Amino acid sequence: MIKLSKRMEAVASMVTPGYVLCDVGTDHGYIPIYLVQSGKNPSALAMDLREGPLSRAEENIKGYGLEDKIQTRISDGIEAVEIGEAESVIIAGMGGELVLHILKAYPQKMRSFKELILQPQSDVDKVRRYLRENNYKIVDEDMIFEDGKYYPMFRVLPIDCREPWGKLKENARIVCDLYGPLLLRNGNPTLRKYLVKENKNLRLIRSNLEKQQETDSIAIRIKEVEKQLSYNEAAYSIMGEIINAGISD
Repeated sequence: MIKLSKRMEAVASMVTPGYVLCDVGTDHGYIPIYLVQSGKNPSALAMDLREGPLSRAEENIKGYGLEDKIQTRISDGIEAVEIGEAESVIIAGMGGELVLHILKAYPQKMRSFKELILQPQSDVDKVRRYLRENNYKIVDEDMIFEDGKYYPMFRVLPIDCREPWGKLKENARIVCDLYGPLLLRNGNPTLRKYLVKENKNLRLIRSNLEKQQETDSIAIRIKEVEKQLSYNEAAYSIMGEIINAGISD
């Protein structure tokens, strides 16, 4: 049985059993191999923009004897998959701006999937904001700590109408985008550790800035750090607001 990293195993665990999978940016093809080999999912598309990673994926797929169940395709995002070919799509292990580009490139095709499993490596708040503003619902979230880094990930469903985000104040919506509404609501222990670490780092940055000669740029930077601190500290008290608003019930 193929062995996955802690991060990839957490991503794979979010895929619904029985769904045909489309893995965007598959790299070595490990997640499709793992899911098909385990019998959790019947078949998969392993897609990547570059020939090199796709060749490695093809070698791995062949090595595990899964050529009849996992297809490989050169693809820019979901360009090479047709509507109805797959039910679950994974977009993981890439920057948030690239994730957003893929989400926006073929909106109708993207909404044809029954679920999206997303794991952006940066700009996570921008991805979450796009989802809540474009009729997607986060139904599961997790955060993994591995090799000194924190990795948030979420399972998303396309929905016909927006969740009741209007019941939350703007500050609370920003905090949800930054840290994840379900991670906050459920008191995720890894998120708690991340918040503590971030708080210490922000306080240290502010202290070092305050020791420097005061300039306009330093003053602006201090205000930015203080705003980040305010969001960080609000995360501890926002759980009740999320529950009362009915977010992701």
